[in-house]
Amino acid sequence: MNLPDIKEVIAIIKNALKEDIGKGDVTTESIVSADERYSGYFIAKENGIIAGLSVAEYTFREVSNNIYFKSYIKDGQRVSAGDKIASIDGPGRTILKAERVALNFLQRMSGIATLTRKFVDKTEGTKAVILDTRKTVPGLRMLDKYAVKIGGGQNHRFGLYDMVMIKDNHISAAGSITSAVVMVRTQHRNKYPIEVEVKNLDELRETLELQVDRIMLDNMSLEEIKKAVKITDKRAPLEISGNVNLKTVENYAKTGVDFISVGMLTHSVEALDISLLIK
Repeated sequence: MNLPDIKEVIAIIKNALKEDIGKGDVTTESIVSADERYSGYFIAKENGIIAGLSVAEYTFREVSNNIYFKSYIKDGQRVSAGDKIASIDGPGRTILKAERVALNFLQRMSGIATLTRKFVDKTEGTKAVILDTRKTVPGLRMLDKYAVKIGGGQNHRFGLYDMVMIKDNHISAAGSITSAVVMVRTQHRNKYPIEVEVKNLDELRETLELQVDRIMLDNMSLEEIKKAVKITDKRAPLEISGNVNLKTVENYAKTGVDFISVGMLTHSVEALDISLLIK
């Protein structure tokens, strides 16, 4: 799977390097000569799914083009503790300057992919699709959502601009679910898919009459979700959100819902432990 927008990825990398290096790496430039070359290996220190290898490579190349980077695996592959992931050879100063930023990207993205795969594995055998949310690190959404896809999940809307998502505050502002949907359709016709968040079965019944593209069951109990699936009877795709974790997701998936959105994929991810061992 290729990165979605190389120019934007490079912009993200440049900002990260500027933040870290600033006016220069005062330690490395004092100790490592300009003509000294280093080589090393990226090693997985725990089991997981790797994501972000090309981002790590681009990070080093932003500091110097005189870099040889070789991946031993592809994004999406499982690794075990001790596995070599990639090797690098190039100017010592470049490797030390870019090392932390490259690892930050690689570890975070691999952590997201690893957690996503755990959720996907828990829902195997059901039709439920694991989705991410907009609960991403500001400025890193493209990479966070890419890592979710590498882990086997799918992306929900990317931002506020590509899908209508009518939530409780919008419903309060409009006066009702029906009014909110009518206002959106009056403004945009059918330009954007419409999803409505409902908190109870009465709101579900009201929304079903509006023939929207998707309905989100927000923070409903397992029994309420089962009733919602029965009431809906395949008239609209159902998504659930709230209280979803690795202990609950399997039971939610077995209710027959179509989508399960999981904020913790990106807002509470634990980075996968990866090291760069330099010879």
